[in-house]
Formats: sequence, structure tokens, C-alpha cells
Amino acid sequence: MVTEKLLEEELRRLAGSVPDPELPALTLDELGVLRGVDVRGPGKVTVRLTPTYTGCPAIETMSADIERVLHDRGMTDVSVVTVLSPPWSTDDISAEGCRKLAEFGIAPPRPHTAASAASGPVPLTLSVRCPHCGSTDTELLSRFSSTACKALRRCVTCREPFDHFKEL
Repeated sequence: MVTEKLLEEELRRLAGSVPDPELPALTLDELGVLRGVDVRGPGKVTVRLTPTYTGCPAIETMSADIERVLHDRGMTDVSVVTVLSPPWSTDDISAEGCRKLAEFGIAPPRPHTAASAASGPVPLTLSVRCPHCGSTDTELLSRFSSTACKALRRCVTCREPFDHFKEL
């Protein structure tokens, strides 16, 4: 039982370390889409993923990448299943994931649930901070950007365009 638990932890680390195909600066664990890993027997594992939105085309690539990584680890029967409940939220992105988004030039989402608000001050503005210069004087250019989960914005101060991960 102890070795199975250690194996599950190792497999979760491996699956979680897979880069997101649309945001390669983030791992699936940092993005918060990896929901669980269950060992079903020798060489058999099930991985649960929740897409950022229903119909996300990246889920197929995520699944294939997870299967490859776990096959390389010796798992012969890898099943990746999509789990839609509870739905993914931008609050599922880890603090490290938000830091990496900003470093990558994408404004991270603002926390919006009661749980995340309880951990710090509640923002009083709806402004989005520019990941390039830090200004909050930004404007919306398009509700959709390179992916459906991001919006295209521009900083009024430095004039640089940037993606903003929309709050879901």
C-alpha cells in the first residue's frame, strides 16, 4: 500500500510536469488541470484531467503527452479521462503558474472566489496589470486572443499589446 501511494505521487509529479501545449511556460499541474492519478494495478494507471473550457482542443495533446511520459516510466496501460465536474476555474492556477504567466508576458487572472479573496485584499478595480511595465492603465482590444481563454489587451502607458488570462 505504501509503495502504491509513492508510485501514485511519482506518476502525478510526472504527469503534472507535462507542459501545457498552448502555454508551454506552464505545466499541467501549475495550470491546475491535472485532477488526479490513480494506480489500478501493475503497469495500469488512470489520469484525470479537466480542460480549461469544454471543447478545449488542447486536451487531446495533453492526454497524448501524459500517456507518452507515463509509458516512458513503464506504465503499459495509461488511461487519461476528461472530468468536467467540478469545472476548471482560473483560481485553479497555482501561484507559481500565475508568476510564470506574467513572466511569459501574459497577465494572470485576478482571483475571484471567496476562498482566494479570503487569503488577501479584495481588488477594488477591474484593471488588468500590464505584464511588461506593471501599469494598470490598460484597455481591452478583443475579448478573444490566441486561445478562447485569453483576451487581447494593450497597455496605454507602454503601448505594448498582451494577452490576459480571463477569469473563469
